[in-house]
Amino acid sequence: MEMKASKGLRGTIDVAPDKSISHRAVMMGSIAKGTTRINNFLMGEDCLSTIDCFRKMGVPVKIEESIVTVTGKGLRGLQESKELLYTGNSGTTTRLLCGLLAPQKFTSVLDGDASIRKRPMNRVINPLKEMGAKIMARDGGFTPITIEGTALKGVEYALPVASAQLKSALILAGLYAEGETLILEPKSSRNHTELMINGFGGNISTEINRITVKPTEELYGHEITVPGDISSAAFFLVAGLIVPGSEIRIKNVGLNPTRTGILDVLKAMGASIAIEENQGEIEPSGDLIVKHSALKGTEIGGDLIPRLIDELPILAVAAAFAEGTTVIKDAEELKVKESNRIDAMETELKKAGAQVRATEDGMIIQGGSPLHGADFESYHDHRIAMSMAVLALAAEGDSKILNHQCINISYPGFFDTITSLQNR
Repeated sequence: MEMKASKGLRGTIDVAPDKSISHRAVMMGSIAKGTTRINNFLMGEDCLSTIDCFRKMGVPVKIEESIVTVTGKGLRGLQESKELLYTGNSGTTTRLLCGLLAPQKFTSVLDGDASIRKRPMNRVINPLKEMGAKIMARDGGFTPITIEGTALKGVEYALPVASAQLKSALILAGLYAEGETLILEPKSSRNHTELMINGFGGNISTEINRITVKPTEELYGHEITVPGDISSAAFFLVAGLIVPGSEIRIKNVGLNPTRTGILDVLKAMGASIAIEENQGEIEPSGDLIVKHSALKGTEIGGDLIPRLIDELPILAVAAAFAEGTTVIKDAEELKVKESNRIDAMETELKKAGAQVRATEDGMIIQGGSPLHGADFESYHDHRIAMSMAVLALAAEGDSKILNHQCINISYPGFFDTITSLQNR
């Protein structure tokens, strides 16, 4: 994809629907009684992988434009798939299904693409085994994974890292387990699973990083409107901040406090971002209005990291345009995403002339140097590709985003949205 520097981004946009919520809405709808209607569903490849897996387990799922209707089978109504459950590039699908399939009364086999086959699954497998799960994985911790469904028991488990995927897998298993499951988080991570299960009639209680899951007899279908994904909005927030002459309104963005770390960081950097909140949904949402701003460096670490782990690549781009030094730390998790995002961002930012140094748990960026276009590699990682596309909008000269098709995983209309802002 060839890109040129922008002379200003102006207008009102909707961003891609929230990926995390879209995944979970299909999962909850499938194990609930009755019909679940999901409005504004993300038709990205990852979420379609989730739909495909549940269809293989006997769940009718109807797709009409951006509306998905799930005819639920009830908490104990899933059927054994005669085929491999292929999760594509989706870590969320893979890890959450481990928890959901462990207590079923049948055997399942999960596998994903080449990227998923490199991503560690032991952090999910080991605590599920403590609950009594029967799981076998390649080389002890990688897909393909065979899950022989069996009865589980509730446990108390302290998460070694703040991971919404790991937490959600244990919560789903805990719905079926004998006795309560207590999950202790080192730091708060996104809580979409807890909110949605309770919205469907479950019983999850949370008290300062202590999550108690009570076994559930039944969940009931619900209508859900998926807000815009703040992880997708992040690219346009930063684009609006770093491209001179820009002012963008981003409509109906999810504002769950466990996901809004990027707003806190950008405001600390001096960003002009206004928030107009909506009312009445399971998940909080609202409009974000961003204007071009002079940014300054900051420190990003500690409890902030779980609230913005997916936004760190685009925050690194913002840091490259900010005056002063930005330090990203406590973010080792970036090494085991779709790519090693620490090394990837260091390499690609340096191509543009940025002063950046990778560390064991993040990076140090000395911002304010003039940046120029280049041929940027995506590493087949959608967030790296979109981050470098945003940089290209504010860099001098022309750029190319190589292997940009991976963006379809989470944001199929990304470049169309950019075009709409440039043409207004």
